[in-house]
Amino acid sequence: MCIEKWKRTLYILWLANFCVAAGTSLIIPFLPLYIESLGVHSETDIAHWSSWVFAAQFVTSFVFQPVWGAFADRRGRKLMLLRAGFGMGVMTALMGLVHAPWELLLLRFVNGVFSGFISMAVSLQASVTPPEKTGRALGMLQTGSVSGSLIGPLVGGVLAEALGYHGVFFFTGAMLIVASLIVLVFVHENPVAQKERQKQKASWHELVPLWPVFLATFMTQLAMMSIEPIVTIFTRDIYHGANLSIIAGLVVAMSGIANLIGTPTLGRLGDKIGQRKVLLFALIFAALSFIPQAIAHSLGMLLVGRFCLGLFLGGMIPSLQVLVRKLAPVNIQATAFGWNSSSMFLGNLVGPLVGGSVAAAYGIRSVFYITLSLLLANAAVVALNRKLGKSEPVGHVASK
Repeated sequence: MCIEKWKRTLYILWLANFCVAAGTSLIIPFLPLYIESLGVHSETDIAHWSSWVFAAQFVTSFVFQPVWGAFADRRGRKLMLLRAGFGMGVMTALMGLVHAPWELLLLRFVNGVFSGFISMAVSLQASVTPPEKTGRALGMLQTGSVSGSLIGPLVGGVLAEALGYHGVFFFTGAMLIVASLIVLVFVHENPVAQKERQKQKASWHELVPLWPVFLATFMTQLAMMSIEPIVTIFTRDIYHGANLSIIAGLVVAMSGIANLIGTPTLGRLGDKIGQRKVLLFALIFAALSFIPQAIAHSLGMLLVGRFCLGLFLGGMIPSLQVLVRKLAPVNIQATAFGWNSSSMFLGNLVGPLVGGSVAAAYGIRSVFYITLSLLLANAAVVALNRKLGKSEPVGHVASK
């Protein structure tokens, strides 16, 4: 495939990923308030329902991502993008029609079955990008979803005031459907490469070399999410000025802002010196970024630590995605991306649980040290596994 075509695909998928990430994060700011409007009034009950509703999608996403990845290897990645986009769009719109919290919980479970748009966009982009440009392309693509995740909650709060809670779900569903229509009209998968993949037999043992990558993906998300449930409380402990809500929002957003810098920068660096080296570097420095957070007694130090964390964790994401492309045989590449996405969803689910449990038992600052230790252990695994540095496997058909 010519360079112009893979770049055009990148720009289109960037826009689609931005819409999907922004759409799925729109509802986060007012989810507890929406549950309260459905008839739940006790603060304890609201907290429990909010936790379950938030986590429900990650549970089914974790289970179904490898299934959809295997299906994409047989039927095509674009088809799976459309399945995810249209399916999530319809489910999200239906959430605006519920009258009880259990109905919302059920729809979030079903929505997780359809999820996987962004991971499949990564798989499709990887399949059409020249090997020497993959880190750059996937790093750029990642900034679309990061930007959407940052902007989504801000827009969601404004829309909730303007449209009401139900209206935001309808708006979000429409946004996801629009993103899917963009893909339907403008994104084209290489039919020749698809036929070549279908001719080759798949073997599950070929995924074994990728388990260190899946572990690193899981740890990346766990590290990012471990502090999320308690970051506002921690900020309140060290900041005693006005506008706590705004300051807490800044602390949360700081890692996402750093992501926008680290993801494309380290993605390009990985193309030059190798993804394994970048991954090892990012794991070590992401771990060290928890030290200023753990000892922070001022807002400035906490913000510095959060920025460094986002900078290096963001750099890990494209490196991991490129390693999946390099190490997975072409005929099961989407399956491998599915497993990698499943690892990410598992980290999203386990991270807040680990952070909350450790904070409750040993204090908030201990969460930083526990996560630091886990990341360093993961760095040791990567350092000892030199197979992660090998070139693309035999039989890989790169798109030109």
